[in-house]
Amino acid sequence: MIETLSLTYTNALFLKSAAKLSQCPENIEREVAFAGRSNAGKSSALNCLTDNKKLARTSKTPGRTQLINYFQLGESSLALVDLPGYGFAKVPVAKKNEWQRELGNYLENRDALIGLVLLMDIRHPLKEFDVAMLDWAEKVKMPVHLLLTKADKLKRGPAQAALLQVKKACVNRRNTITVQTFSSLSGDGLKLLQKQLNTWFYPVEPNAESGPAIDQE
Repeated sequence: MIETLSLTYTNALFLKSAAKLSQCPENIEREVAFAGRSNAGKSSALNCLTDNKKLARTSKTPGRTQLINYFQLGESSLALVDLPGYGFAKVPVAKKNEWQRELGNYLENRDALIGLVLLMDIRHPLKEFDVAMLDWAEKVKMPVHLLLTKADKLKRGPAQAALLQVKKACVNRRNTITVQTFSSLSGDGLKLLQKQLNTWFYPVEPNAESGPAIDQE
C-alpha cells in the first residue's frame, strides 16, 4: 500500500486561463477544480490554501472570474483549477448561458479532472446551482469535497448544525462526498482541506464505489 504523499500548495503558480475545454493545458495530468457561487469565497479559499493573497483574483464585485484559471503545483503535472463563479455575475443572459455551456463541457469531458471542491457559504448552503452541481457529480461519479466557507461568521453551535444539515442532505448520494467547515480568515479547516487534496492527487488505492463518505474533524 502506498502512503498518501503530502503536497506543497504554497508553490502554486498561475499557468494559464482557458475560455473553453480545448484551451485547457495538455501538460496537466491530474487536476482538482474549485467551484461555487460568486459570493462563496472561492478565490479567498484558494489564496488561503496556497498562502498567496494575489494568486486568485478577489473582488468586491461577484462574478469577476469568467475563465477557467489554472494554477500548477510547482513543476509537477498537477494543478488547482479556479472555475467561473455562478449566481451573481452582472453580465448579459447570453454570456451566462455561454459560461454554463462551457463549464458543463469542461466538467463532463476533462479527462484530467479527478475531484471537485464545491464551496458554499455556511450561512446559505445547498442553493439551486449547488444542488445542480452535486447532481452532475453524482451522475458521472465524480468525488466532491464540500467546503462550508465563512465559518468564522457563525458560533460553533450554529456552524456544527449547518454541517450536520449538509451531511444529512448528501448521505444518500451515490458518489463519494466529504464535508467540512472552513474559514479563509482564520485558517480553520485548512489542514483538513490539504489532507483531502493529497488523497485525490496521490490516492492510496483506486476509488471504490462504496457510497458517500462524510467526514469532519
